Amino acid sequence: MNIFKGFSAILTIAAALSAPIPAMASDNRAEVLGTWYRLILELVRHTPTQTPPVASRSFAYTALIAYEATASGSDRLQTLSGQVTALPTTPPRDAGAAYDEDVVLNAALGRAVEAYFANTGPTGQRAKAALAEQLDALTAEGVDTETLARSEAYGLAIAEAIIAASADDGGAVVENLGFPQTYTLGGEPQDWVPTNLIQLQQAPLLPDWSKNRPLVLPDGEACPLPPPPAYSEDPSSQFYAEAMEVYEVSKTLTEEQKIIARFWSDDPMLSPTPPGHWVSIIFEIAERDAMAVEEQVNALVRLGLAVSDGFIVNWRDKFRYDLLRPVTYINRVIDPKWEPILITPPFPEYPSGHSTQSGAVAQVLTAVFGDPFPFTDSTHEDDGLAPRNFPDFWTAANEAGISRLYGGIHFRAAIDLGLDQGACVGDFINALKTWK
Repeated sequence: MNIFKGFSAILTIAAALSAPIPAMASDNRAEVLGTWYRLILELVRHTPTQTPPVASRSFAYTALIAYEATASGSDRLQTLSGQVTALPTTPPRDAGAAYDEDVVLNAALGRAVEAYFANTGPTGQRAKAALAEQLDALTAEGVDTETLARSEAYGLAIAEAIIAASADDGGAVVENLGFPQTYTLGGEPQDWVPTNLIQLQQAPLLPDWSKNRPLVLPDGEACPLPPPPAYSEDPSSQFYAEAMEVYEVSKTLTEEQKIIARFWSDDPMLSPTPPGHWVSIIFEIAERDAMAVEEQVNALVRLGLAVSDGFIVNWRDKFRYDLLRPVTYINRVIDPKWEPILITPPFPEYPSGHSTQSGAVAQVLTAVFGDPFPFTDSTHEDDGLAPRNFPDFWTAANEAGISRLYGGIHFRAAIDLGLDQGACVGDFINALKTWK
């Protein structure tokens, strides 16, 4: 069974489990990894609390668990303990004892999914339980009882250690879908204000997310950005010019630009979110290039750490500068009837989250895979959007960034400087040592 192709073809989580998983031969860790991640991408899509910042955290810790479970039995990978903040020392294996690596990885990932998607709905809960039952049986096939028990216990020990370490990072509990019960809006003309009438979204999403503990960055003040252009309603000002760019581009969008806007939109509950979009790209590359499991978990953990730390510093600057969205300014100053083609997200504008996380991922994956590195992105093929081909990761990241201008939800400075911020985050991730 091709477990990597067509993640978005799974229209419901239950449908992801509609076909039996074939019996596994020796060392099918890549299939274990891909099968769990196929479900994870659907759980992100179907779990209301998995907004992009929260999903980035889930991807980071899940990848850390998969990486450490794989590295513990690998002569190629080294642990990230001591390099990633609060990551515990990997529990030791019993000297001379036999372990089944499929079982270790499956047990670790099963526990990770249980922990980081604990609040998914009833369908997701059934999907998790059903897939765990299938994979437990398949990975246990042909493994003696003693080795099976030892391997399961070891995979669980790795997962539990990392889950416990993540519990106090600031992002473990998300209440009210991430919207504060009380919040005082800024009173200045440049300050963010709600952009729709949904009662829940009269306060911004996750205003304290920047207080979370980074995993690799030295602290929450890393990769700072300068202020955005000074707010002004003067037609000769830079701010007005950036708003007019959004407005004028929206009036002349080509079909290709509309496709780009929708391709990278990755709205919560309608997609695996922007971080999940990049995860799906890794698995498409993995299938095409027959990547070994060590190579896959190396790419996944670097991506996970990049997007997780990227959202922390991005959210710091969003709420530090608290800038209004284009729709607010354009309706106030230029055209009271104007509307963007995409739904404006419920939080401040500067910098672009798409840009920061895409820049971080591009910087990381370029280091992992090289440059140029052509690839096809079929993430949304089964949502009706044709695959897109890219010569390298930065071309894709730049397209993800500019898609937000085409969608009418970001000014130019937020896009360009967000990409710079992402590159800065990526440099910290690239300094990690994973290969022995």
